[in-house]
Amino acid sequence: MVSKVKLTPEELDGLWSAYKETGDVEAKNRILLNYGDLVKWIVRRMMPKYNNYNEYDDLVSCGMLGLIDAVDKFDLKHEVKFETYAVTRIRGEILDYMRAQDWAPPSLRKKISAITDAYEVFENNNPGHVADQDVADSLNIPVKQVQKILTQAHMFNLVNFEDALSTSNQEIEIRNKDESTPEDELLDKERKQLLIEAIEALPEKERTVITLYYYEGLLLKEIADILQVTESRVSQIHSKVLAKMRTKLEKAI
Repeated sequence: MVSKVKLTPEELDGLWSAYKETGDVEAKNRILLNYGDLVKWIVRRMMPKYNNYNEYDDLVSCGMLGLIDAVDKFDLKHEVKFETYAVTRIRGEILDYMRAQDWAPPSLRKKISAITDAYEVFENNNPGHVADQDVADSLNIPVKQVQKILTQAHMFNLVNFEDALSTSNQEIEIRNKDESTPEDELLDKERKQLLIEAIEALPEKERTVITLYYYEGLLLKEIADILQVTESRVSQIHSKVLAKMRTKLEKAI
């Protein structure tokens, strides 16, 4: 087994050349090993909490499929970093797995709404100091159930937001296959501007979460430390913002 040692850019270039020119399996395996941490980082960003280790392993396995696909299809002639290209493929595989799960049947949506409302009440009364246990006690349910539902809500809204974003992109791509018109370009710009305006209109804490997550690349746990709130609270804020932006996107399509 090859030991995990970070490869230098020169070593990576040599491995890429060997794999693309000769199909060297050993070179491909070393490339995959080098980028394994990228898969784990994406999983931790998309689903920060897990009900069990099997769930984490499933997501990492899906992400690895995306990484393998990215390595196979990456064109060295493209002027784009492999990491940038790979992130899209990895996220796509993980999202496909998430879509296959029934994250939010009607009964769960009622629980999500109740927990979200409870968090809002506690946050208004004692900003920055809401504990999962407080919410659980107020609803007379176990704290583990609160945390599980928050995780499911986050995944549900993440998948729905990504689907709305994907649908919007596909609408433009389908039109552009025949002929790109000024109207198509204007629609794309309007969609992007709509997202910018939606983010700028967010309350300060929600805008901070989105900025730190998407622009600074921080994990939800790191954002929680900065805001001095629980990770579950940051997950709930992020989930709510995604739902808002999804609605904005769907109206623009």
